[in-house]
This record gives sequence, structure tokens and C-alpha cells, in this order.
Amino acid sequence: MDFPGLLNAVILGIVEGATEFIPVSSTGHLILFQHWLGFTGAMENAFIIFIQLGAIFAVVWLYRKKFLSVAMNWPRDAEARLLIVNLVIATVPAAVIGLPTEAWIERHFFKPVPVSLALIVGGVAILMVEKWCRRPNIESVDRIPMKKAFGVGVIQVLAILFPGISRSGATIMGGMVMGLSRVAATEFSFFLAIPAMLGASLIKLASHREVISLSDIPLFGLGFVVSFVVSLFVIRALLSFVSSHAFNVFAWYRIVFGLVLLVCWGYVGVS
Repeated sequence: MDFPGLLNAVILGIVEGATEFIPVSSTGHLILFQHWLGFTGAMENAFIIFIQLGAIFAVVWLYRKKFLSVAMNWPRDAEARLLIVNLVIATVPAAVIGLPTEAWIERHFFKPVPVSLALIVGGVAILMVEKWCRRPNIESVDRIPMKKAFGVGVIQVLAILFPGISRSGATIMGGMVMGLSRVAATEFSFFLAIPAMLGASLIKLASHREVISLSDIPLFGLGFVVSFVVSLFVIRALLSFVSSHAFNVFAWYRIVFGLVLLVCWGYVGVS
């Protein structure tokens, strides 16, 4: 693999790790960076899917003790059972709606302009949620009622239907709308990423297996490792941040970034 290819792998791994778990849309940023780098094609799309696994495994690694405890104690621990059930029922809407519509959405909405518009709309939505949802009544990710977990799963569908909305943004804001604290909503978003993203990534990789060759392994491995390492730092930093700050800074970033992109693509007139 040549140096430009490896450099692209590092850049895209950083983008994936830095944006997957904050509410700014990793998919949107990856689509745009792919266009800017000229990193497009069947193999390149398989690479993007693969490096998302690095971000997923960062969550698994950071919460490995909790997940091990849940796996070992669920028969006698009501909170462990509730967390498992919540993750299952919150994943169902994405599976039911996402799988049949995936190909159509990729053809029509995985483009810079729709993504830019989704960034702006999502930013406005974050500002609205932060303004109106100020009194959470659920402080722990282990005590989310099943009905509210399902509600978060339904809201997650928006991120599937409109690339650029942000899966993490939809689930975190959805959690806050359902009465979760910022920290509880953020942790539930992390946990929900595992079944939602792992399942989708494995299915997509299976459909792309013919375009991946042995010579691509260094590229894929480098992107995975970079995504994993960057995600570790971002997850820790985000949890520290949301314990005492609102998400408004991410909202304004999305709005400004989306407008700049529309200007760059010639869809907003400037005088």
C-alpha cells in the first residue's frame, strides 16, 4: 500500500474516532472527507465500514468490566436484565426500518448537500432539546424504563433515514427528551452503538467481501487502530464534558459547518 493510501487511512480513522460518539455525524464527516480526499469506490466504502468497528470496540474496551458483570449476573440482577432488554428493544426500530431502506438511502442521501442540510437541522434540534429538556428524572443508564428505551430507538431511526443527523446525536437527544440526564443519555447512546453499528457493519462488510483483497489488510488495519485509539480518548472526554456542560457547542458547530459546506458546494449565495 502506498503512502498516500496509508495517509488517507490515518485521516479517515481520526475522523471516525473523533466524530462517532459526539453529536456531529460521523457519517456526514466521512462522506465529506471521502469526497475531499478522492477516496471513493467499492473498496474505499468497505474501508469506511470496517473502521467503524474500531470505534465500537473502543466502547467495549472501556466498559468491559460493566459488560462482563452484566453477562455474568443477569440471571439474578434485575438491573442487568433491564439493560439487556432495553438494548434489544431500542435496536429493533433501526433493524426493521434500516435494513429494507439502506440501499435506497445510500443512493439518494449519501451526498454532500443532503448531509450538509441534515447537519444544520440536527444542530437546531439540539438547541431546542437543550432549551426545553432541563429537568431529567433518570440519572442512571441501568434504570431506564423499557418504554423510554424504545422511544430512544425510534428516534435513532432518524439518523438512518437522513445521513448527517448523527446516530449519537439522535440517541442522546432522544434520551434527554425521554427524561434521561445528559450522562445517562450519553452512556446509553454508547451502549446502543454496539448492537446497532456492529450488526449493520457486519452485514455491509459481508456484501463488500469481494472487493477486499489481501493487499488491503494494512490499510484496513491501520484505519481500525487509529479509529479505536481516537475513540478511547473522545469517549472519556465526552463523558467528562457532559457532566457539567450542555451540547450547545456541538449544535453551533453543526450549523456553521453545514452552512460553510453549502457555500462551498454552491447552494447558498454569498454577496
